Amino acid sequence: MVADSQSVCIAPSLLASDFSQLAADIDRVAAAGADLLHLDIMDGHFVPNLSYGIPVVEAIRRCTDLELDTHLMLTDPLEYVGPFVDAGADFLTIHLEACPEPAPVLRAIRDRGISCGLAVNPGTEIDGMLPYLPDIDLALIMSVQPGFGGQSFQDHVLSKVRRVREEIDSQGLTVALEIDGGVGPKNAALCRKAGARWLVAGSSVFGAADATEAIQIIRTG
Repeated sequence: MVADSQSVCIAPSLLASDFSQLAADIDRVAAAGADLLHLDIMDGHFVPNLSYGIPVVEAIRRCTDLELDTHLMLTDPLEYVGPFVDAGADFLTIHLEACPEPAPVLRAIRDRGISCGLAVNPGTEIDGMLPYLPDIDLALIMSVQPGFGGQSFQDHVLSKVRRVREEIDSQGLTVALEIDGGVGPKNAALCRKAGARWLVAGSSVFGAADATEAIQIIRTG
């Protein structure tokens, strides 16, 4: 893991990029100070939308040295662990809702030598995630319903962020605590105050006139 789990890191979500000039957009946010890239993989089943798959991840890997924070919104993630690792993912995050017993999938990811994460949706009780904190590298709290970009931030999830932060700190863990969905300059400070350290930002970075300024505000503003 190159990105520091306890430092504030900004992960622009490529779902908000211009896919007709993907390499240029990746270069732009990398130069603007992005710490890693967030890749949303949607299967049209677990979430009602399709995004992109393994060939695009392979192409992204060739475009950048930034770590690829790969978010699997898939009904059967175990089947795809190997292909996404081979494509160049540095993190693979699965959903508790798709894997009520996530331990075998998390082990499969770790066995391939990369970092594993567990995500929960806004409506999912956080208690289901807590027993797995010692076994993961990344805890992802969704602040929108997964499947589509550009949604409004659901601030009630901040209580979940605080709860997970308390558990991470009380157990002395080095788990990265990430929040994803509607994050931008207007609410980033609330996310950081609640205990999130990794902030996924899509349109607020890719749609900004000045990506460097946007990333700086999200990081410290």
